[in-house]
Amino acid sequence: MQTPVKENRMSPLTEAQISQYERDGYLVVKDGCSHDLIDAYNSYIYTIRSADKIEDWANPHIGKILSEKDRFSLRLFNPHLHDGFSLQLMKLPIVRGALAQLLGDEAVGVQSMYFYKSPGSPGQAAHQDYYYIHNEPNTLTAAWIAMEDVDEENGCLWVIPGSHKDGLLPHGKVKDTSEHESWTDETEGADLSKQIPVVMKKGDIVFFHNLLIHSSGKNRTSNRWRRSYVCHYIRHDSIIERADLKKKISLD
Repeated sequence: MQTPVKENRMSPLTEAQISQYERDGYLVVKDGCSHDLIDAYNSYIYTIRSADKIEDWANPHIGKILSEKDRFSLRLFNPHLHDGFSLQLMKLPIVRGALAQLLGDEAVGVQSMYFYKSPGSPGQAAHQDYYYIHNEPNTLTAAWIAMEDVDEENGCLWVIPGSHKDGLLPHGKVKDTSEHESWTDETEGADLSKQIPVVMKKGDIVFFHNLLIHSSGKNRTSNRWRRSYVCHYIRHDSIIERADLKKKISLD
C-alpha cells in the first residue's frame, strides 16, 4: 500500500501508516525525495565514477582500474563516510522524522549504499538484514530511496508482508545464481510464494524492518537502470556488533 506524505516532514507519518508498518514490516512513502535532488545526486555519482582516477572510497577494487562495465554496475559502499553530498542525503528530514516516529526516539545512520542495478544484472536473494547487521536492542531500519521508477522488469524489491514477526531464519547458499548474486546468502524455510513486488516511482522511499524477508529480481530490461540509495539506521541507544558499522551518524 502506498500512501501520501503529510506536509510536516519532521512528523510525516499518520497513525494509520505507523500501524501499517507495524503490521506489514514495511511502508512506502510517496514523493519523499524531490526529483531535482535525485537528478543532482545521480549525476554527481556518475561524475565520481567516470573520473580518470577514481577516489579509493568510491572504487570497489582499490588500487585497480575499473572496467567500463564495473564503473557503473558495482555499488558504492558507505559513501556517507567520505562524501558530504551522500551524508546529507542520509539525513533527509523526512527520513529522520519517520524513523523517530517508527522507533519512538531519534535514529542515527550507520550504513549507506548506492546501487546501480544495470540492465541484465542479477538481484539479491531473499534475506533479512539482521542476519548481516546484528544490533541490540534490535532497532535496525532501512530507508530505500528509488532514484528512478522501479518495477518487476528492472528489478524492484519483493517482500513478504508480516514476515518480520517470525524472527530470524537460517540463511544458506543462494540457489538460483541466474537470478541472484552468488556472494550473498538466502533465507531458508521461507514461503517465497507469499512475496509481493514493491513498485515505486522515482522519489518514493520504502522503510522496512530488519527482519522483513525481502529480495530483488534480475533487471530484465535492455535499457533501464534501477538505481537506489539505501541507508540503514538504528535507534541512538542501540549497539552494532560489526566493527565497520560502529560509527553513529547524527541526523540533525
